[in-house]
Amino acid sequence: MGERCPFLLITCAVIGFGGCAALIAGNVVGSIVVPDYNWIADTVSDLGAGEYERIQDFAIYGYAAALIACAIGSANDHRGQKRWSAGVFCLALLALTLAVIGARDEYGDADHDGVVIHTYLVYALGVLFAAAPLLMAAGMGRAASHYKSIAIGCAVLWTVAAPVFFFLPTGIDGVYERGLGLISIVWVSTLSWLLLMTGRNAGR
Repeated sequence: MGERCPFLLITCAVIGFGGCAALIAGNVVGSIVVPDYNWIADTVSDLGAGEYERIQDFAIYGYAAALIACAIGSANDHRGQKRWSAGVFCLALLALTLAVIGARDEYGDADHDGVVIHTYLVYALGVLFAAAPLLMAAGMGRAASHYKSIAIGCAVLWTVAAPVFFFLPTGIDGVYERGLGLISIVWVSTLSWLLLMTGRNAGR
């Protein structure tokens, strides 16, 4: 395990919390501002097209920043396992996937021109959000057992719940998707808290 940099870890943690807040704020504000939007029936993707698409872009890019910050912080606070390294790569890939989703603007507008990859990117998010906490759970548990429990709980809950989304009626898939987002936020904010506590302790 290499030397930890307190400033880097704390900065990454703050960005992690900020990105989670951006995702929540973007969804709340977008749900209020976008005309005739139903947060129960309409998905998050429906906020990403049209006149107010910048609100959802803010949320997506903010969360991508949180994920890349967690990847950088976790690389500095490396917990000495190949699984941890794989988890760090998953975080970086998650950030990249979200950034591409935001840049492509293929959601919510029935775009079928050219190569449409939104569905494949969503599948990638599904796999990576299951893999990352599971891969990093043991390493997080080296700090305290509850970190491991939260990581495994989020991974299992996500793995069970995420595939169900594709079979839901359109009348409730919006609220269900937000529930999935909450699972990811719980894990990312937990990892950010771990980085914050590690940075504070390393600075003493």
